[in-house]
Amino acid sequence: MRAIVEILGLVGRILAAVLVFGLIIFVHELGHFIAARLMGVKVNEFALGMGPRLLKFGKGETVYSLRAFPIGGFCAMEGEDAESPDPRAFGSKKVWRRIIIVTAGVVMNLVLGFVLLVGMLGFCVVPDSSGRVRFSSTTIAELPETAPAYETGLRVGDTILSVNGKRAIIDQDIAIVMQSDEDGVMDITVRRTVDGVKQKVKLTGVKFDIVTDDESGTRYLEYNFKVVGIDRTPWTVITQSAKTELSVATLIWRSLGDIVSGKYGLNELSGPVGTVNAIGEVVANAVQETDIRTGLYNVLMMVVLITVNVGIFNLLPLPALDGGRLIFLIFEGIFRKPVNPKYEGMVHFIGLILLFGLMILVTFSDISRLITGG
Repeated sequence: MRAIVEILGLVGRILAAVLVFGLIIFVHELGHFIAARLMGVKVNEFALGMGPRLLKFGKGETVYSLRAFPIGGFCAMEGEDAESPDPRAFGSKKVWRRIIIVTAGVVMNLVLGFVLLVGMLGFCVVPDSSGRVRFSSTTIAELPETAPAYETGLRVGDTILSVNGKRAIIDQDIAIVMQSDEDGVMDITVRRTVDGVKQKVKLTGVKFDIVTDDESGTRYLEYNFKVVGIDRTPWTVITQSAKTELSVATLIWRSLGDIVSGKYGLNELSGPVGTVNAIGEVVANAVQETDIRTGLYNVLMMVVLITVNVGIFNLLPLPALDGGRLIFLIFEGIFRKPVNPKYEGMVHFIGLILLFGLMILVTFSDISRLITGG
């Protein structure tokens, strides 16, 4: 019986992950599809998934298909990777039109993230003990004068702008940087009102207590301060959603930079298997939440993280990605001459092979972590 329950749980996790990936991929490719149609480009096929076709439909010029492996999708446009005499071919359109088509998928991913955030913050935030729904800000509301942070320069009313040189857009940005700090001493830039005038003030060597949990050995910072709450209104839902998405995007860019710089290794990346496992855990925990709003909030936040990640990753200037195609288009726009489609197609093909190789590598890493419990 236990084995059956575990199997059903695994199937549920996989289905949840497929639905999440399917939504994100669909929205991304839909962006390309809509933009192509608006720009007068013929679309030969709109597909969800990769590999052999499971089904197809459509009687017009576009074939709509569902493919076997839910790890991607594509919007195949006439003359996208080869020369075509068709006047509606991708290559026959002006550069600015092709740039819109290439970047439309990323834009749609970011739009999806924003819409989900509006829904989350508008309906899924649990009220506090007073019955009010408030969002956290980066402005300090309370700070004891005996706290090390006060003694080293921080004050009530300060709005934290950056910590150790990293911009603080929402309160979570402050928490992420502070919890990764080793010695509890950091540089903080704040906006402070001095004699009625708002000024930027850089505070060096701001100190926070480091507490060690004897039972676990876990070390963590004591913040010593509370931030000002922002009442939920239609306007604050919109502004807070925009700030949260910008914060997520910034965090992803920083993470990519850390990978390039060697701070994190490829074995710390998560591929499809790791992402499926993460989605499954979030969904499983959501089902057990006593308040459905909290569970739904966590699930939607996971979707936001993935869709923004997909959008930003596709903007990287790498062959086979939207960012790689964008580089070729910018080159064409500057020099008024396109790169030979034969060579461009070859570059994208090689890039695709390398991306599949990377996917295989991180998939093995995911499986290894699952087996070892790492």
